[in-house]
Amino acid sequence: MTAAHAILLGLVPPAYVLGSVPFGLIVARTQGVDPRKAGSGNIGATNVGRLLGGRFFAVVFSLDLLKGLVPMLAAAAVLRGLGPTPGTYGPLDYTLWLLVGFAAILGHMFSLFLKFKGGKGVATSTGVILGLFPYYTLAALVALAVWIVLFKLTRYVSVASMLGAMSFVLAYLGIGLAAHWPVFAEQWPLLLFACLVAAMILCKHRGNLARLRAGTEHRFGASS
Repeated sequence: MTAAHAILLGLVPPAYVLGSVPFGLIVARTQGVDPRKAGSGNIGATNVGRLLGGRFFAVVFSLDLLKGLVPMLAAAAVLRGLGPTPGTYGPLDYTLWLLVGFAAILGHMFSLFLKFKGGKGVATSTGVILGLFPYYTLAALVALAVWIVLFKLTRYVSVASMLGAMSFVLAYLGIGLAAHWPVFAEQWPLLLFACLVAAMILCKHRGNLARLRAGTEHRFGASS
């Protein structure tokens, strides 16, 4: 194990702690609202926005995104400073880089400060994806486009988030194969991570799936 690998492992615990910071709860409490006891009961940007308005949605989403982006950028700086030449990373380099981001996502979903409860991980996962340049960038743009289109059509954040997560996996795989990236060789951790995060997001939305089947899911912007 190289010095870069050791430092990346050292970034995992602080990434989890940063991911655990419940920005949605903190922001909402400044306005006298506890999102755990109102709306959907979730601390994420969607519920905070539903309770307090679009401006607060943007604030919480941005803060939750940064929880994933900042650790990934720190890990990228370590790899570029102490690791192999970019473009020649091996599976261990990718795995440890992703492990830092995964810790942030786990922190958001299972917060150290909320008895291991938390949000659904969409914004923090977006930050992690944006921090892994360039391989996830185009796929992230595809997933974002899918999210926007589905949200505009349905006004269901849950539907847009779940299908956006699944489209990211397919987009990364398609773009990687078209660009002749070593998707199933050196970069196999990237494909595995994309599948794992999509599965976690779907799992976190199982309550939304039940409400969608029952016809009781809340449309964003609709009156309660």
